Parts: sequence; C-alpha cells; structure tokens
Amino acid sequence: MEKYNQTSTDFILIGLFPPPSPPSRIGLFLLILIVLVFLTALVGNLSMILLILLDSHLHIPMYFLLSQLSLMDLTYISTTVPRMVSNFMLDNEKSKSISFAECGIQIFLFLTLAGAEALLLAFMAYDRYVAICFPLHYPIRMNKRVCVLMITGSWVLGSVNSCAHTGYALNIPFCRSRAINHFFCDVPAMLTLACMDTSLYEYMVFLSTTFFLMLPFTGIMYSYGRVLLAVYRMHSGAGRKKAYFTCSTHLTVVTFYYAPFAYTYLCPKSLRSPAEDKFVAVFYIILTPMLNPIIYILRNKEVMGALRRVTQRICSLSR
Repeated sequence: MEKYNQTSTDFILIGLFPPPSPPSRIGLFLLILIVLVFLTALVGNLSMILLILLDSHLHIPMYFLLSQLSLMDLTYISTTVPRMVSNFMLDNEKSKSISFAECGIQIFLFLTLAGAEALLLAFMAYDRYVAICFPLHYPIRMNKRVCVLMITGSWVLGSVNSCAHTGYALNIPFCRSRAINHFFCDVPAMLTLACMDTSLYEYMVFLSTTFFLMLPFTGIMYSYGRVLLAVYRMHSGAGRKKAYFTCSTHLTVVTFYYAPFAYTYLCPKSLRSPAEDKFVAVFYIILTPMLNPIIYILRNKEVMGALRRVTQRICSLSR
C-alpha cells in the first residue's frame, strides 16, 4: 500500500481482491461471479417492486414494507459494486482513485441505507407479530398511515445517523497513506489511516450500532418468540404451516443481514483483519440484496401466485 502514498485529497480504493497485472483466472472468475450476483439482485429486486405494484392482492402492509426493502437493496448494491468492478477491470491508480466528495456520498448512502434497512426489518417482524398474535387488531395497528410512518422513520433515522458519521469521517486528519483497504469507502477502514486517537469515535460507533442493530434485533427476537408461541397453540395445521413459512423466511433474511454487520461494527478491530472485513462485507452488501428477493419469491405462495397472475396478464396482452 506504500505505493499509494500521495498528497492529493483523493482516496484510493484497494479493492476486494487486489489483482495482479494481468488479472489472474481466479480473479476474473470472482469478478464474473460478482457481476452475475449484481445482475441477479437488480432483476430480482426490480421484479419484486413491479410485482407488488401490479398485483392488487399484494397491496397490504406486509408487501408494502417488502417493496421498500427491495428498493433499499436495489440502491444499496448499486452504490458499491459498479465501482468495485470497474476498479478491478481497469486496474490502475487513476481508476482506483475516488474523490473526497464521491467518498462522502458513498459513505452517506451506504450508512443511510444500512440503518434504514435494519429498522425496516424490525418493523416487518412487528407486522408479522400483529398479524399472527392479534389478527382482529391488524387493520388498526397496521394501516396505511402506520406503514408510511414506519418507512419514513426508517429513512429519517438512517439519514440522521449517516450525516453524523459522514461528517466525522470526512474531517479526520489523514497523515498516512490515503489508500483505503476496502472496495468502498467504509468508515472502519478509513479510521486505520487516521493520525489521531479515534477511540472516542469508535465508542460512538458502538453506541450507534447498538441502536441500529442490537435494539431492532432484540425486538425481532421478542416478536418471533411471541409468534412461535402463538403458532404452537394454533389448531389449524395449514395456518401453522403458513405462519412457520413466513417467519422462517424473514428470520433467514435477518440472519444474513444482521450477523455480518454485528461482526464488523461490534467486534474490536484488534480481533479482525482488513481481509476479514472485506470478506464479511460481501455478505451484507452483495449477497443479501440478491438473496432477499429470491427467498421471498421462492418461499412465499402469495408472491408466487401474484407472479403467475401478472405473467398470465402480460401474455394475454401480448397476443
């Protein structure tokens, strides 16, 4: 990384796997794999959003929240992967350079979307909790106004948190190399370049992560604990099976999203390496946005039914 020492205000993104010149076969294979995952995420999340918009059977709070999750994932993966791929393909210092302003925008978008999605997943768990434990109260507790407040609250709180962290990260004095050993402008990776004591800020990151990860996760676990208890008491086998499917789907998404974030932002940096941070980041930045629509489509009969109806409608119009 010494070769990237510079006096410019720009940063250098080392990348996910620093490629040799010319790129190795393994590097090209991984690049192609990431591009395929990116395209799958784009198609999957766009399809989910359009499906929910076009099918009236999905115009209920659960799928309204799910459409927002897909929108977040779509924006989320688009903020990092295209630049990472171009950096690998061009493989020169100029292509790896990212301006001070671009880095700030990337940090802001990433943290806003990460915080908003963490809160939204908790709200989706609350939706399932009310639907299964209080079905008669569902139209009152989860009406359109409540959904709008949940979504707006997620975006606003995520943005406020992001503004604070972005402002701090861009005001850190960097007296070493300006090469960020990551494939995007990640604040923990940038802190290693600081020539000042960042222990107080790391404590603030811990508190922020606790609010946006651990509190929602605790709420999710409580909600599903109550849900599983209610499901266990159900007399209808079909209703119990449907509830288990819905809950297991959401818990799968939660696990893929929360666990890698918790490792990166709660685990002391002395116990992690830059390579581990980049590898873990692949899960919540690249894989999760791809898996979310796949999990919800393949494991949800209502979504599959809507997909068939919309497909039949399009085929009948094209004749």
